[in-house]
Amino acid sequence: MPAAEPSFRQSVDLMFNRAAALLQLPPGLEEKIRVCNATYTVRFGVRLRGEIRTFTGYRSVHSEHMEPVKGGIRYAPTVNQDEVEALAALMTYKCALVETPFGGSKGGLCIDPRHYEQDEIEKITRRFAYELIKRDLINPAQNVPAPDMGTTEKEMAIIADQYARMNTTDINARACVTGKPIHAGGIQGRVEATGRGVQYALREFFRHPEDVKRAGLSGKLDGKRVVVQGLGNVGYHAALFLSTEDGCRVTHVIERDGAIENPAGIDIAALRDWIVRHGGVKDCPFGTYHADGARVLEAECDILIPAALEGVINMHNAHEIKAPLIIEAANGPITAGADEVLRHAGKVIIPDLYANAGGVTVSYFEWVKNLSHIRFGRMQRRQEESRHQLIVDELERLSAAAGVDWTLSPGFKEKYLKGAGELELVRSGLDDTMRGAYQSMREIWWERDDVQDLRTAGFLVAINRIAKSYQEKGI
Repeated sequence: MPAAEPSFRQSVDLMFNRAAALLQLPPGLEEKIRVCNATYTVRFGVRLRGEIRTFTGYRSVHSEHMEPVKGGIRYAPTVNQDEVEALAALMTYKCALVETPFGGSKGGLCIDPRHYEQDEIEKITRRFAYELIKRDLINPAQNVPAPDMGTTEKEMAIIADQYARMNTTDINARACVTGKPIHAGGIQGRVEATGRGVQYALREFFRHPEDVKRAGLSGKLDGKRVVVQGLGNVGYHAALFLSTEDGCRVTHVIERDGAIENPAGIDIAALRDWIVRHGGVKDCPFGTYHADGARVLEAECDILIPAALEGVINMHNAHEIKAPLIIEAANGPITAGADEVLRHAGKVIIPDLYANAGGVTVSYFEWVKNLSHIRFGRMQRRQEESRHQLIVDELERLSAAAGVDWTLSPGFKEKYLKGAGELELVRSGLDDTMRGAYQSMREIWWERDDVQDLRTAGFLVAINRIAKSYQEKGI
């Protein structure tokens, strides 16, 4: 990259500073909000394959204006302190924007999980969790991790079990971590949550014709051409839901070993199965293969969804991006330098601190579920169904008594009589959250002449809320 390219952490700070400059914050408060409170670095040994191997991990706490603090744990060979602190900062702003009652945190372990067996990952995860738990860096009331890149619900179940072993009398032990399997205290809809949030974010954007026009587009989501970079958990679910439920055509999918192109639209479920079986998209029969996946970011499309690593759109390629609308499904996929280039080119960017907040939103629901010790929908679902049944029965009785020859529309009775279970309630809560957060951003985007983009608007909303929280504490 060019020497002028800011690092990920610098990009987050630059974007923060651009918004903070538009606010009249009391002296010192801007810096208090921006800086990372603390980062704990741990180096621990695990006996594997006949030798002791030493691993380095991090847990950063960016802001404790609300507690517990919240943020995922990622396993990747590139993990470093700057990256973890930047991600923790993003979590703070993200939680404030979507009004989940958490401060921001993030964790990381410098490891390539593909090089280890599952039993080895368990040993490593337990030891990492032990180091964090004994310092209250994992705790239901203080610091609550979740999955991130390289980790899954399996690692979260291991962390929860390790916490319970070390805190045998904590009745809320399951709430120490989110993103767990259902049988271990997880919540339905958590695996799909971030991708589902991207879908809801786009749906809300396309509900406003003036916003769509600002991106140089028209109409609804139906028929829009989509390029997805990264078919991991987030990219897969976003692409799947947009293509199967909203009529979008996913014309390009970019993966580690290249990209697949199909102008008629790619079968996302089939492609994911192929990648799982073969480890990549090369030789995939569902479209044309391109070895240089990075160049496919520059393909003609309506919506570009970077859903993998940070910094994939940078000052090297920003001038070549043709998509009029970019939604950041990953954390920090656009550098601060590229962001400026794209804004000046008239592109509309739906920013990461809003677009990928589905994960932390549903994590919040899971945390509440664990603290309340009851599954959502358990108390009211059947009562809803009984009330709906009364209405249907009465309508059918009245029509029979009056001799009116009519029937309910096919499928109506089945849909109407079904009470909301946990998954339906989770999706409803996520949809409501994404709508409300977008409304708070677009209000500033349209009303303030000094705000030209949704990212600045999102930061303004978040910083204002964090500032009020600190001021109410007397800081």
